[in-house]
Amino acid sequence: MSVEQTIKEKLTAAFSPEALQVVNDSHHHAHHAGSPGTGESHFSVIVVSPAFAGKSRLERHRMVNAVLADELSGKIHALAVTALTPEDAAKQPA
Repeated sequence: MSVEQTIKEKLTAAFSPEALQVVNDSHHHAHHAGSPGTGESHFSVIVVSPAFAGKSRLERHRMVNAVLADELSGKIHALAVTALTPEDAAKQPA
């Protein structure tokens, strides 16, 4: 299974998101120091879930990082996280 698919499955299981976007940004970092050259090392995620209600931005990031701890300790070199409640997402510009 690809790292991208693993991220989607784990975040879906943990947060039952109303919206989930996982973007593989690895091609932007192919020749940077620290990039393993696998093509699956740098990701951006946007997760919209009621599970983030009442949590600070830092707490939300920690929640996502905890779910992806195995991947972050090996396969993923960088992860950009946007974790929103449905109410937060509704306020975002289109």
